[in-house]
Amino acid sequence: MTGQRVLERFREYMLGPARFMNLLCCFELGIIDALRNSTGMTADRLGGAVGAAPDAVEQLLHLLVKENFVSYDDDSGAYSLDGLETVADEDLQRVLAIMDMIKMVMLRQSFYLADSVRTGAPVGLKKFYGHEGNLYEALAEHKDLRESWGTMMDTVTAHIDPWFFENIGIPAGSKVLDLAGNTGLGAILTYRLKESPGLRVTTFDLPEKETECLRNFKAHGVDEHCSFIGGDVFQEVPEGFDVVLIKHFLDMFDKKEVFKILGNTHKALEVGGQVNILGPIYAEDVQDSHAVDFFPTYFLGCTMGQGGPQKLSTYQAWLEECGFTVTKAIAQDLTDMPADSLVAHGILCATKTA
Repeated sequence: MTGQRVLERFREYMLGPARFMNLLCCFELGIIDALRNSTGMTADRLGGAVGAAPDAVEQLLHLLVKENFVSYDDDSGAYSLDGLETVADEDLQRVLAIMDMIKMVMLRQSFYLADSVRTGAPVGLKKFYGHEGNLYEALAEHKDLRESWGTMMDTVTAHIDPWFFENIGIPAGSKVLDLAGNTGLGAILTYRLKESPGLRVTTFDLPEKETECLRNFKAHGVDEHCSFIGGDVFQEVPEGFDVVLIKHFLDMFDKKEVFKILGNTHKALEVGGQVNILGPIYAEDVQDSHAVDFFPTYFLGCTMGQGGPQKLSTYQAWLEECGFTVTKAIAQDLTDMPADSLVAHGILCATKTA
């Protein structure tokens, strides 16, 4: 790559944050909704509709006209939806949920990315929220973070979990442990999608999750089939299970901690026991990956102060080093996913061998 091309790429990075907020602001002000309900509106009319100065509205819409999201008619001075009119509402809501999460969870905290990398903790959470722990702990205390992150994560879960369960096998009547299963929704989904006579699913997480977890089991009518065990995965994993599920968890940690999780899982399983893993992954060639644009800042600066996805081949090697035999390793095909997708997920299935 030539120096000139490098500078051109730098320009894209410099413009990125401003473009992001300009676009999101047009949605937050209600400009896009106003245009959606009209055949065309001038900046004066739009300003009146959304409670903003017409000159400011016009400034914001220059970018959207440039990107062909919105069109502008020179004769009438009216703006209308262009490309945005062709996007299905379901797709638009998914994208806006992610953009809102980026704004709420990442933009401020990432200001302290370098400090977070140096200290191994998300410094931005302490600066803005007075919180000493990680994002997932802060969600319980701060409604604005919880609502933004939760809405985004619900869209991810709704899309990815059915694919996960379609591609793993859980023998009939198995005792299944959902590792770090939070408040039980993963266990509920496991039972519903893999139901068989005698199937039992247990959520394993920190003891403080028990009350809400059991409440969720009862509310979903699966309390006879699902249970909870409190504990710390870094201390030990409970024994007596045939299958262990590890979903959206390994990517939160660095290699040393991942090896603790896999090692404790290996100790807990009998020979022949299965582990099924789901999580975001990097493409084998990082130049083909949008995930590397996103996750280092997300994990290091905004959520954990450590962690991040790995390549599928890396996870496979780590499983084998921890004593497992990998029986399946598959990645989502990004060409089959929505065009706005940032990340592909991977599934690894493995068995404990003698």
